[in-house]
Amino acid sequence: MTGRPYTLLSCAVSVDGCLDDASAERLVLSGPEDLDEVDKLRAAADAILVGAGTIRADDPRLLVRDPDRVVRRVAAGRPPHPLRVTVTATGDLDPAARFFAVGGGAVLVYCATPAVAAAQARLGQIAEVIDAGDPPSLVRVFEDLHSERKVATLLVEGGARILRDVLADDLADELRLAVAPFFVGDPAAPRFGLPAAYPHSPADPMALAEVRHLGDVAVLHYWLNGRARPSGLPPFVP
Repeated sequence: MTGRPYTLLSCAVSVDGCLDDASAERLVLSGPEDLDEVDKLRAAADAILVGAGTIRADDPRLLVRDPDRVVRRVAAGRPPHPLRVTVTATGDLDPAARFFAVGGGAVLVYCATPAVAAAQARLGQIAEVIDAGDPPSLVRVFEDLHSERKVATLLVEGGARILRDVLADDLADELRLAVAPFFVGDPAAPRFGLPAAYPHSPADPMALAEVRHLGDVAVLHYWLNGRARPSGLPPFVP
């Protein structure tokens, strides 16, 4: 790659590695302390990326929650909230989704080439639709974010396929994994670490940098390479 953002993956899982259960309701895996720490990471990031499946299933806003953090971003000359970014093969996203909410800042939709025209017709008034190739290439997306959108720090929050693809394509610099103190036990539940040829195998493992507990949640923080952090992102969130 010619350049990409410094990329941090953040997700919460059950003890048996599930990102959610198979019910229609979103399973809460994080406690308030963990959610607040993720909010700090959002406030430090230039952009937040989720997959289109997460938008359809969870309807996230992807905004900085703490008003004081929003104020500090603005005082530093930054937008109130990070760019909201997604990648989709079909462009079939609901324009009424909270991801596109007015007032949350710029929205980027990276779309497979054959679906660009339809996605622009559907979403062009509320988001910038960008050709990501056919099939969509995360390498291309990351290069565009870095070179054209000036994104220095990218926070990836899921879901399962995006997390797998970013890790398997060796596009991540850190992994922050929050582990909830229970099992899901459902074979239909979405899981972290879908099958793939990951670069960090037993022969080349990640470096465990820190283990902490936030309430009842265990947080494991891994370094994936030795790349220097951007100045705006602290070594670890205190």
